[in-house]
Amino acid sequence: MEIRESSIADPGPLGLAAFALTTFILSMSNAHFVPSEMGALFVPLGLFYGGMCQVLAGMWEFKKNNTFGATAFTTYGAFWIGLSTTVLLETLDVLNFGSFGHEAIGLYLIAFTIFNTYMLIGTFRISNALVAVFSCLEVTFILLDLAEFGIISSVPGGISSVPGGIFGLITAACAWYASAAGVLNPLYGRALLPTGPRGFAVQKK
Repeated sequence: MEIRESSIADPGPLGLAAFALTTFILSMSNAHFVPSEMGALFVPLGLFYGGMCQVLAGMWEFKKNNTFGATAFTTYGAFWIGLSTTVLLETLDVLNFGSFGHEAIGLYLIAFTIFNTYMLIGTFRISNALVAVFSCLEVTFILLDLAEFGIISSVPGGISSVPGGIFGLITAACAWYASAAGVLNPLYGRALLPTGPRGFAVQKK
């Protein structure tokens, strides 16, 4: 009996949308465009939409034999789950970093900055839209790293997450664009939202 490989929908737009929305909510707080108390809104989103939905998208990317998509979505889904869980555990006094709270989050962000750096290199073989997402995310991470370690600050001894928040909003916009392109372009049968060339062509002799 012939076994046919099942066809599944593209999980990429879901993963990008989940990443974009969660990044947008946290970045609005980091950029001080909303009251700081509203920043905690990212926690449930980080657990379920930015977290769980991205992990699920990553698992389906494995099914589609897309190593890059599977690695990116699963990792950033886990990033949001981990960050949200850290905030919850701190609130419940299960975790206590003492006076090193900012440094702890900074170390967490640095680790993901390293991951994002080599993933950014991979995007140059995929599309301009993803180059934009990962490039802006790289800048966002670096600015937040510097802020958490007090290298950039608005007051002596303080931190300033505003630059990172602003670049986070740009990152979210780029991710939403790439997600929208993944949904709308197949529906309309044309590049309604151009994403650039899919990888660099290999010259054949």
